[in-house]
Amino acid sequence: MIDQETLQVELGERTYPIIIGSEFFKNGFIFDEWVSGKDCLIVTNEVVAPLYLESLVSQLKNKNVVSLILPDGESNKTLTIWSQIIDKLVAMKASRDTTVIALGGGVIGDITGFAAASYMRGIPYIQVPTTLLSQVDSSVGGKTGINHIQGKNLVGAFHQPKLVLIDIDTLNTLPKRELISGLAEVIKYGAIADYNFFCWLEKQMEQLLNRDPEILIKAILKSCSIKAQVVGDDEFENGRRAILNFGHTFGHAIENIKGYGEILHGEAIAIGMVLAAEISSLNQPDINRLEALIMSAGLPHKIDSINVDAMYEVMLMDKKVKANKLRYVLLRSLGEAFIDEDVSAENVRDVITNRVN
Repeated sequence: MIDQETLQVELGERTYPIIIGSEFFKNGFIFDEWVSGKDCLIVTNEVVAPLYLESLVSQLKNKNVVSLILPDGESNKTLTIWSQIIDKLVAMKASRDTTVIALGGGVIGDITGFAAASYMRGIPYIQVPTTLLSQVDSSVGGKTGINHIQGKNLVGAFHQPKLVLIDIDTLNTLPKRELISGLAEVIKYGAIADYNFFCWLEKQMEQLLNRDPEILIKAILKSCSIKAQVVGDDEFENGRRAILNFGHTFGHAIENIKGYGEILHGEAIAIGMVLAAEISSLNQPDINRLEALIMSAGLPHKIDSINVDAMYEVMLMDKKVKANKLRYVLLRSLGEAFIDEDVSAENVRDVITNRVN
């Protein structure tokens, strides 16, 4: 077992820990401090359940545990699937001290968190993310939600978890494409907030792709610490937290146009980061470095056959639109992001066009 790391998301009375380590499923984890009531609902999916559900249930001693296994994939992050979680909570007569545990990747975390936020106007939940992307991004910060046909995560709520428990051993069963997808969000943190971390990633990408446990721990810890600090400063995204959306205005539109699940979230965000970098005032060598790091991770940097006008229309439905203006997260330099509302539509369309294969 490698050394366990813990950091806090500082939000006053809603402060919670992110615990990062290994062998939690193998050797057990004591949940008593975070599961105060007698009832517990574990929400997972058909891929993760055979791997980890039984182990997690066995660790919730002296609790009445009910599980719900959902279909896998981003295309299932819908109102219909969300309602199945609510129906399960009603059927088990869940009360406000029932704890919901999200066991899975970002889709499970988002939809389960939104159900916990909605049921009885909010009940406690725990994130147990099993993909790299969910470990470094979606499990932290309290953003929950479901997709709408017009856009990603258009329906949701801010609802902070009680605990985020990250076992890096789950990455050993993660398909390579999913691992690579998660690396997009790791690269994002270096690009927006920590130049030294960006440089470290340039040197360590091969070890990350080889799933070196010590290197993975360092990458996850640094990513989570950056996000925890940003969320602690701006929980409800009234200001600085928006920098976490670097590449996402483009990326979410690409996901919508291509079809959820046809292109993975991290793959779309990788392309989005390159597009955002080209709109930024970055010098060409820095744009080249970002693109090279994305490519070294095995991520795409161009879009395959997309309708530029259709993509821009989807972007206008983005949650970051304010006063009818799209707000873009751009880079002053590698490691420093800022928000710009004065980017012309013509400039955006030109950049997208130049990146279409």
